[in-house]
Amino acid sequence: MGAIHFMWMLLLSGSLCVHVVRGVPIGTSSVNCAEGSDLTLGPVDEEYEGEVEVLDEIPVGNTVRLVAYAFPDHINFLELVYTPGSTNATVHTKMALDADLLPQTGGQLWYSVMCVNSDIENKRRLILTDLNDKAPIFEQKVYTKRISEIHAVNTEVIRVKAVDADISINNNRITYRILDPAPADFEVRNDGAVLLKRPLNYNIAQNYNFTVEARDNGDLFDTATVLLEITDFDNLNPYFNHSLYQAIIQEGQTGPFLTIQPEAIKAQDGDTGINVAIVYSISSVSPSKYLSNFNIDANSGVISVVTGLDREEIPTVTVNIKASQKDDSLKTAGTLVSVTIEDVNDNAPEFDKASYSVTLLENSQIDTAVFRVTVTDLDKGGFVGTLWILPETVPFSIHLDGTVIVKSSADLDRETVGNFIFQIEALENDPPNHVVLADVNVTLLDENDNSPQFKSSRYEGKVFKNQTVGMLVTQVEAVDLDAGVNGQVKYSIEFGNLEGYFSIDENTGEIKLEQNIPLEENKVLQFPLYVAARDGGGVSRSSAVLVEILAPGDSKPQFILSTYSGSIEEETDPGAVIVKVTFLGVTAVVPVTLQVLTDADKFAIDSKGVFTSKVKLDYETQRNYSVQISISDGTSSDEAIIMVLVIDINDNGPVFGASSVTHPVPEDTEVGANLTAMTATDADDGFNRELRYALRGGEGKFTIDPKMGMVSLAGALDRETKVEFSLEVVAQDQGRPALSSTATLLIQVSDVNDNIPSFSKTEYEVEVLETESVGTTLVTLEAVDLDEGTNGVVTYSIFQQDPPSTVAFFQFDSSTGVLRLAQALDYGVVKEYNLMVQAADGGTPSLIGNGSVVVRVKDVNNNSPQFSAERYDVAVSENLASGAAVVTLEVTDEDEGGFSNGHFVFTSDTFNINKQGVVSLKSDVTLDRETEDNYVLKVVAVDKGGLNATAQLNITVLDYNDNTPQFPTLPDPIPFPEGEYSDTSPGEVYHILATDSDLGSNGEVTFSISSSATLFRFREDGMLLVVGPLDRETNDIYELVIVAADKGTPQRQNITSIRVSVTDVNDNTPVFSANTYTKSILVKDAKVGDVLLSLSATDTDMGLNALVTYSFSSGASPRLALNGSTGEVTVASDLSDVTEDTPLELTAMAKDSGLPPLNSTANVQVHLMTVSLGVNVAFESSSYNFSILENEPKGRPVGTVKATSGSPMFVVTYVLTTHTDLFSVNALGALITREPLDKETQEWYILEVEAVDSRTPPTSAVAMVRVQVEDVNEAPEFKEETYEAKIFSIAPYKYPVVQVQATDPDSGDSGRLDYSLMESSSSFDVGRSTGQVYVVSAVGLEGKTTTLLVKVTDPKGLHATTTVEVDVQGSASNDVVVISLNQATNVVEKKVPVMEESLGRVLGWTVKVIGISSTSRGAVRSRESESAAKTYVSFIAVDHGEVIPAEVVKNKLQSEASTVEAELEKVFGAGLEHVLEEEESADPASDQVIVIVLGVLFSLSLLGLVAMGTFTVIKFRRMKGPTEDTSMENFGIDRRNEAET
Repeated sequence: MGAIHFMWMLLLSGSLCVHVVRGVPIGTSSVNCAEGSDLTLGPVDEEYEGEVEVLDEIPVGNTVRLVAYAFPDHINFLELVYTPGSTNATVHTKMALDADLLPQTGGQLWYSVMCVNSDIENKRRLILTDLNDKAPIFEQKVYTKRISEIHAVNTEVIRVKAVDADISINNNRITYRILDPAPADFEVRNDGAVLLKRPLNYNIAQNYNFTVEARDNGDLFDTATVLLEITDFDNLNPYFNHSLYQAIIQEGQTGPFLTIQPEAIKAQDGDTGINVAIVYSISSVSPSKYLSNFNIDANSGVISVVTGLDREEIPTVTVNIKASQKDDSLKTAGTLVSVTIEDVNDNAPEFDKASYSVTLLENSQIDTAVFRVTVTDLDKGGFVGTLWILPETVPFSIHLDGTVIVKSSADLDRETVGNFIFQIEALENDPPNHVVLADVNVTLLDENDNSPQFKSSRYEGKVFKNQTVGMLVTQVEAVDLDAGVNGQVKYSIEFGNLEGYFSIDENTGEIKLEQNIPLEENKVLQFPLYVAARDGGGVSRSSAVLVEILAPGDSKPQFILSTYSGSIEEETDPGAVIVKVTFLGVTAVVPVTLQVLTDADKFAIDSKGVFTSKVKLDYETQRNYSVQISISDGTSSDEAIIMVLVIDINDNGPVFGASSVTHPVPEDTEVGANLTAMTATDADDGFNRELRYALRGGEGKFTIDPKMGMVSLAGALDRETKVEFSLEVVAQDQGRPALSSTATLLIQVSDVNDNIPSFSKTEYEVEVLETESVGTTLVTLEAVDLDEGTNGVVTYSIFQQDPPSTVAFFQFDSSTGVLRLAQALDYGVVKEYNLMVQAADGGTPSLIGNGSVVVRVKDVNNNSPQFSAERYDVAVSENLASGAAVVTLEVTDEDEGGFSNGHFVFTSDTFNINKQGVVSLKSDVTLDRETEDNYVLKVVAVDKGGLNATAQLNITVLDYNDNTPQFPTLPDPIPFPEGEYSDTSPGEVYHILATDSDLGSNGEVTFSISSSATLFRFREDGMLLVVGPLDRETNDIYELVIVAADKGTPQRQNITSIRVSVTDVNDNTPVFSANTYTKSILVKDAKVGDVLLSLSATDTDMGLNALVTYSFSSGASPRLALNGSTGEVTVASDLSDVTEDTPLELTAMAKDSGLPPLNSTANVQVHLMTVSLGVNVAFESSSYNFSILENEPKGRPVGTVKATSGSPMFVVTYVLTTHTDLFSVNALGALITREPLDKETQEWYILEVEAVDSRTPPTSAVAMVRVQVEDVNEAPEFKEETYEAKIFSIAPYKYPVVQVQATDPDSGDSGRLDYSLMESSSSFDVGRSTGQVYVVSAVGLEGKTTTLLVKVTDPKGLHATTTVEVDVQGSASNDVVVISLNQATNVVEKKVPVMEESLGRVLGWTVKVIGISSTSRGAVRSRESESAAKTYVSFIAVDHGEVIPAEVVKNKLQSEASTVEAELEKVFGAGLEHVLEEEESADPASDQVIVIVLGVLFSLSLLGLVAMGTFTVIKFRRMKGPTEDTSMENFGIDRRNEAET
């Protein structure tokens, strides 16, 4: 018994140890086994563990146990700790309490303690406080659904649901939201319903992918993905890519448009997911009459021209294209095609007349306007081409404006050609180059323009010693082509008869001896007489001729010298001139004979004394000759000697011993070593046989002694670079000209062992798998030795291995260089071997080249690559640029090198993947969400060993706004009545409602008018308004281009065209075609019913409003009748009783049929004539010539033309058809200027005046008027009002200051200007013709500003003035530096600016040249040849306005002499020499005075020399006779005659 009690206590102790109570009991109560009890405990937080309730007062003898109360599963949380027989027990938790598992009781834990003996229960309800320890959980992680794009707004799309296990409302209340980026199209309610907030558009988005979050009050949450697929619905019209297309076709072209801009016409279904086929048609063409000219392919939309168009008829056409869905013709879109008809040259040009006939004075000046033609062309741009005169030999040319002018005044000689018949050709520039011709006849009018012409250009006469006074010496004769007194000729001696030896008969032209001439021995006296012939015209014309009269004295020929000398080179061809001998004799009268007396076989002499060779002479045969010559006139003779020296020439060339030599040379021969001698010989003597040697070729490796011919080595040889050299040795003698010959020297380079074997690589790298078998070839090494033979044979070996090994792992073939594996490799032991190898050649001594081989042991691949994710989800916009990256897939590989050497296997027509895993859109592909909105791609990553991994790539394509507003079907045209409308009182034309399948601002449509139609505008509701007056008669149809635009981004537009047809209102009166209708008839020819006139009135209204009836409203005559419908006026009665001219005056009325009717009237004049009249208007003259002074104010009369109609009953009016901008004509035919005319702009104007009479129908005539603008002298103008200049006071005489320039608008002689000073100045003057202001003397002006007034005067006395301000800066003469240059003065003068810059760069100051001369210290030098030229340059140096002293400048010139020389050589070229000249100081004033005085004296000297020279020439001419110059111009005969004329 004791043992049992002990065990019981032990068990009881163990039980107490297991159920450790944590926390204070929730409640304490007594057990009532008699009646039971019902208690509520708590509250306590869930998750509680420990004692729940302590029970006491258990009746003795009763046992209690824990039983369920209503909910059996509740007691799973509890246990009863109780010892039978005990009066106490404890209810304890078996697990943490969880209110969330007690939903039936709202989180209360129900249990009961039962008294076993009485089955009485003590019921308990433990209240648990719910904690927020459970997060919401979605029932699905992904919700998917397919919905139509027409799903109703604000209705449920899909419902999501999440559950929160917490029991209390506060903790399990869930709110839903769509996480960013949240689509604006959807929202989610707190019950999980996803609602559509705005209409869907399949074209914008075909898929939506967003995340929904469920969150409780304690911020615990869960997310789920919602995937919505949108299905397309056929609810959109088609659309064109462009609202306006432009096409260009050639006129006459048929077939398809070749080019359409900006692209080919294409429309597509707005429902891109359905994309129904499109049918194309032409809805209209503007102008509508050209509708049949076009056709369109219903399937492709290609427009063709069926019938060619004529640009001259219509330049542009607008084609309205309609695109309709094939399954629903009511769904349409429209676009415009603007078709420009490009001109084709299909019209030939036309002259205004078929032929032209004009008159012109002979001798008209060049550029005189003759007449003008007009050429027209119906093609675009009019006539574009050239005008030619055929043949071109006629003396006329033509301007581009059609003006025919005189090209050659000399050819306009009536006496030669009386008239010119030619053609004018108009030739188009563009193919097919149409040509038209017009005939022209120009008749020349005569004027006295022929001077007398001598029959000979030169006359001669002779007077001998038997001369007698009155003898006939010679006779001249001249002919004048003119007739009458203009052709009568008188003769006179004008010049040359100073001594009065001769006289001339003025009628016959006989020249006779007036007094004897004293003759001189061996001389011929010459008397040049200038004889003039004058005609008898009113303005006399003359010409002159030279008459040369010779008067020889006695002849005694003789040589001037007794001995003459000459030389000739040997081998000179016969006929060479050796010398010309001089002699005296009267050869002009008495001929002389010159002869060679000795060596006549070798030499000859002619009558002028020219001594020549007859054969080739040889220096080696005879070196000189003494030749005797003679002169004789048959009576007297003389002799002389000619000494002839023969000059040697170089006529033998050098000769080599052998023409070709071969010589071997080892490649290690030292530079400078002699190789071989190449010599030649020359048969000549002296300088001609002296030889010089030269080499050609050899690349600079060889030289030759120029005198000895020894060839030596000049550069190192290398046989491996070049094996042989071919040299050309040239030997040249020193003769003139030098002769030469050549020989070939072939240098062969022999080998020596001088090249070390060289591996093809300094280091070889090879990789080998550790599993590679022994004997495998790893790499083949190659070493090259450029030597030949045994010197180039290579042997291979390994001389070092790192890391070293006792056993050789590699085997090296000594002859082939093959490296093989000798032992198995282990990557774990050694990963890399470095081998040092060598290659030795077979030379003596052997040369060795080293190299290295790196052998890398490679691991074996055994790990597959891994993607960073099994699936990649990416969304991109459908307007993603081609070639743009989409996503980068990350792949890793645990093997050596990772995945860097792996690749991807990827199949897609749309996307690419590169080696780095970047997935991108292909460069030639664009996305189209309407075609494909999702791409599911499989990507395989394969490593270098072939192991792979796979990932899925989902690419979702997002949409953008691409729906175009659509127009409804509109009436064509839209009728609307004409009337007065305004912006304040508009007319409502038509209400247009456009649709746009987009939503929000993308679907809001606004209207505008793209054409410049100011009469129309749109109201906001789409009502088209007219806001200006409409007049059907002005414009009966308006074509408007309507633009419908949405407010989306990017904005989309649609364009259509509508036509508003203006309907008629009777608001226009009938209008007669003329205010007065006139008809003249002969009563004898008139019959009853004859139609005299047809009255015509038009009413621009339509229908009845335009139906016109005619009647006489006043003056009705029984002799005339008027047809009310046709307007014909007919003879109503017999007119035989009319015996005199009778005018009938009536008033005709035209009335329309509108309500109310409108009418107008016209005068009807019928002249009943008993006598016939002329039928045409005519000018009194077909052409008129007028002139007007230039610059006359507008409104000045030019001249008057007059035309007559042939009857006083008809009035003539004048119309000017050309140059209407400059001239006008009044009712009397008077031409008046509209603007002042300028002769310098245009001298001649060709006008055409048309005269039109009042006949019905009228007749017309045209007269040509030539207007010449005559010159008026205009004053010259200076280019500047004021000129400014700076000089130094030491500036010499004639130093240029500034050049003033004036222009004269006059032409011809009026353009010559004369410059002068308004007031004379002792310091300055101006060149009269050049305007160059220069220094006279600036002494005493230092620091002063001198103002000069320069005047320019034209030849007629008009003048202008300008001001010249000269700032004279002080400087002493000792500041001047003088250098001399070995250059001609004129060369230095041209390069002064460049020379100043060059000297300035060296000196560092500003250099001013003040004088250039060829004189120094007064010594005058002539401008010698360049080799001996010397020019003095005077200059000063200035620094910041201060003149640098000359000594400072000279010192710097001396110290920088080499730099100065170099700079000046850049200016004047190589060989330039300069010298710094030393000058003695002098008073500047005296220098100036000396210069001026010398200048004046020099000028006076020149004048004296000129006068003396003139006197001497005249006297010499009188004594010796005239020179060979026969020109009359020397004596001014023609000029005097011109002055008389």
